[in-house]
Amino acid sequence: MLHLQGYGSSASDSEPEDGKSKVENPQTEPASSADATAHLKPVDSKYSVVKSLEICAAPLVVPMGQSEVSRALAPTINEVNYNPRYEELFAPVAGPENPFLTQQMKAQKNMLTGFVENAHISDFQFENQRKTFHSYGYAMDPSVDGKGTAPEEGPSYVGHLQAAYDTDGATVFESAKAKANAGEKRKRVKNDDPEDVEGFLGPWGKYEDEETVARPSEKERAEIEEMMAKKHRRHKVKEDKPIEEKSILHIKDAFDYQGRSFLHPPHDVGVNLRKAGAPDRCFLPKAHIHTWTGHTKGISAIRWFPVSAHLLLSCSMDARVKLWEVYNERRCVRTYSGHRQAVRDVSFNNKGERFISAGYDRYLKLWDTETGDVISRFNSRKIPFCVKFHPDFNKQHLFVAGTSDKKIICWDTRTGEVVQEYDRHLGAVNTITFVDENRRFVTTSDDKSLRVWEWDIPVDMKYIADPTMHSMPAVTLAPNGKWLACQSLDNKIVIFSAINRFKMNRKKTFTGHMVSGYACNLDFSPDMSYLVSGDGDGKCYIWDWKTTKLYKKWQAHDNVCIATLWHPHEASKLVTAGWDGVIKYWD
Repeated sequence: MLHLQGYGSSASDSEPEDGKSKVENPQTEPASSADATAHLKPVDSKYSVVKSLEICAAPLVVPMGQSEVSRALAPTINEVNYNPRYEELFAPVAGPENPFLTQQMKAQKNMLTGFVENAHISDFQFENQRKTFHSYGYAMDPSVDGKGTAPEEGPSYVGHLQAAYDTDGATVFESAKAKANAGEKRKRVKNDDPEDVEGFLGPWGKYEDEETVARPSEKERAEIEEMMAKKHRRHKVKEDKPIEEKSILHIKDAFDYQGRSFLHPPHDVGVNLRKAGAPDRCFLPKAHIHTWTGHTKGISAIRWFPVSAHLLLSCSMDARVKLWEVYNERRCVRTYSGHRQAVRDVSFNNKGERFISAGYDRYLKLWDTETGDVISRFNSRKIPFCVKFHPDFNKQHLFVAGTSDKKIICWDTRTGEVVQEYDRHLGAVNTITFVDENRRFVTTSDDKSLRVWEWDIPVDMKYIADPTMHSMPAVTLAPNGKWLACQSLDNKIVIFSAINRFKMNRKKTFTGHMVSGYACNLDFSPDMSYLVSGDGDGKCYIWDWKTTKLYKKWQAHDNVCIATLWHPHEASKLVTAGWDGVIKYWD
């Protein structure tokens, strides 16, 4: 290699400066020999190539076997970020031994819980011993071959040894009694003589050691009676004694200069509160004008004072009923306290001088609206979910209540007795609505049905149930008495005709709100142009009655908007109540 390097340089030195060759007679040199050594001639300097080349005959080369750096996986890691090879996955753990490992931690493992090795045992025997261990608490020792250390010792067991020796190692596929008491059967008294008519036993003979006890002894009888008495006391419903009812009057001017109480409708409010007709045209409310506060928990129901609607009655989950002014100063007039638990529903009679409240303490109480005294108490030992006075003036002493035990019970306030029970529903009764000039009433229930009853006849005359129907916990009768608007729990308001066939009007369905799971009461505007309802998010919705188009919605409450009422004498005033404990007035 050095000679070749020197040959190129010496050849360039031997050439003359003028570039002419020393060979005087070029014809004498064959052309083939010049071509053969052309690659040995020096490179012309005009090309950009290094003139002198240094050649290393023995370069430093890393051997192929050592070019791959071995990697080892720590046995404690839980995640691998690359694709390791088989040798890396199963490489032995290198390094010094941990002196702090226990004997169990040092043991060799090929799975998470220990070391598994092949055993010569059939699947049936394995399942047999496993089920025996789980059922009886013992199994044959798997570490021996089943013959024990000596032939006379017999098989060895693990687990509950005493039970194994008592049953002689019976498995779940063997009868322990049959194995333990082989050959010992209970003997029966036999008498197969057919001539002995009175003493013939046949196959029905008793066992010889069987004792027949005709009646319990005195001691056993006393124990049975004590046990039954405890059971009866355990299941007996404790009757809470009614708490002391009280009423607080919050206003000083309860009577005017003529001696009339606050129940008398005012004259100076700019609205005729005594007329029976509705406003000619109603309008959508636009502003929040007042808030009534005083309840400490969510409100269950609100009711207008009959005819005039100058007072508002509300019942709440704080076990109180409050009466509010709608006009003038809009004060809280009176608070009625007489229930232990939340009040579910309230209902005025036709004159408004009395109202009845239904509470979760299973009591219905009849109150005097003006004085706040409790006139009567009624209890059916079940929770009343709705209550309604009969609308006829000659039946103001009767009221009906739907209870949690699927019944509609009618009471007479004069005697305090139940005069009729309507028991046909299959779930708790949620609503009672009088229709057809008060000759009939409609009830809805948790059984997802609607039933129509003739008054005082305890058999439903109409039963409406459809697989597509949902429970309807709120029902309102239209002002013209022809339609029933039902709040359905599939987030719809469905309409039924309130006369003749009580058929569902499938063309009128109001949607857009969310009421699933809540009994949000709804109402019509007095001229029947709008339908208003609350929803579970605290919003208030107003639809057009004719087109079912959603006209307006707004956030009315922070919690569920449980009730909405349109004022019967005002064209655009609306009351909403929510589970946030406030009542709001909109105009």
